[in-house]
Amino acid sequence: MSSRPVSAPRHGTITSPGRRLFLKAAGATAFAGAIGVTPYTGSTAHATDGSTSDVIVIGAGYAGGTAARELAAQGLKVTVLEARSRIGGRVWTHTFAGQRIELGGGWVSPDHHLVASEMRRYGLTNVGDVVPVTSVMPATNGFQAMNPVDANAHLGTLFEQFYEGSREYFPRPSDPLYRADLLERIDQLSFTDRIAQLSMPDLDKKWLAGYFTAYTGNENSLRAMTSMAQWWALGGWTMEGWEKQTAYKPAAGMTALLQNMLATPGITLMLSSPVTAVADTSSGVQVQLVSGEVLKAGAVVVATPVNVWKTIRFSPGLPSAHIDATTEGVGVALSTKIWMQLSGSVDAVYAQGTEDSPLPLMIPQQELSGGGRLMIGFAGSSLDVADKAAVQAAVRTYIPGATIVSYYAQQWGADRYSRGGWGLRRPTQLLRQLPALKQPYGRLVFAGSDIASGWNGAFIEGAVETGLHAAQQVAELV
Repeated sequence: MSSRPVSAPRHGTITSPGRRLFLKAAGATAFAGAIGVTPYTGSTAHATDGSTSDVIVIGAGYAGGTAARELAAQGLKVTVLEARSRIGGRVWTHTFAGQRIELGGGWVSPDHHLVASEMRRYGLTNVGDVVPVTSVMPATNGFQAMNPVDANAHLGTLFEQFYEGSREYFPRPSDPLYRADLLERIDQLSFTDRIAQLSMPDLDKKWLAGYFTAYTGNENSLRAMTSMAQWWALGGWTMEGWEKQTAYKPAAGMTALLQNMLATPGITLMLSSPVTAVADTSSGVQVQLVSGEVLKAGAVVVATPVNVWKTIRFSPGLPSAHIDATTEGVGVALSTKIWMQLSGSVDAVYAQGTEDSPLPLMIPQQELSGGGRLMIGFAGSSLDVADKAAVQAAVRTYIPGATIVSYYAQQWGADRYSRGGWGLRRPTQLLRQLPALKQPYGRLVFAGSDIASGWNGAFIEGAVETGLHAAQQVAELV
């Protein structure tokens, strides 16, 4: 699952088990049963002042859900506190235009082995995504429509140049600090810095800058290229591997797996329970809710996004690496995902803008039975997503004459319980912070895709990785 903008095969075919071959087998059944969202059906409770658990987990996203499931399976009494009225965190299965959609992370990869194992455990399956028939890419003046295979092939050659050397500095991409000595110089580079180093035509640099800006939230100069270089390495250093990273969607929706995890006996889920303070005392950990209630436990798993840590009062205060991480921020602030319903007959068009485009990325989704098509867009800093005319004008940059029937924009940066979308490290954060962020601090342990060693920032694979690790650390504390 990826909360980042999709990079699955939108431009052309990839070999098995990529999207094109999967769709050939799945055919029209890919979106069967897409209407409706299954609500969480596990146990929920209200706070009882002074109640005690073996473990309190703060956050009911995939990191928190994985840790809670593992600890409850060991016979521990686990309370999961979720600030929102729903589970999922930056994953949010919703409905729009009569279809099930994902407002947050929406894709998984066959290379996400932990997630694949979890899916098999609960009997869940995946489906493929829509394959584009046209790619609209930057041109010297304006934009050009291209054959998706040709566009994809050229983009692949640009990526190979951009990520050159990653085999050496990320030889073991799931252990990103294995060659920390080689990363000292590389980890200082932003996307802008790295593009400036390349000897290539200006249009090619325009393609790269436009591609990356959808990921960085118009912060190419402020985000570390090593974040995505690690994703490239995790995909096997090839364009085929890169595209597989978002090759599938869970057939039952992105939160289906999490629902199964949280339904484990021994877990008590408390929704609408924001945490304001966490105190590690000589007698245990006390967690205070916004309501004033105080809950107690032997240990706490902090499974919120890194950007949210600064909203919780920790006593004693967090270590310097944690303070730096939450102050600087990891989650991308401008991470606005827009679902749009277009009327009429609309081809499956993939569109990539430039660094200053109002809509730097647009991805085709399913045709609707009554006519029209759904599209996903990611907003640039110049787009006023409250202005329907502005959103429509941005779409018409790529599809002249397109008409928006309705749309839904989820602004993750404005969400007080996430304060950003997918994680993307800043320059030097990998070397300065990663080892420390994964260490226990007293009776507190930390989890979340933002601090994953492997599939970090934008994938539920990373969240599951850290949830499993956190559960192991807690087991040694209680």
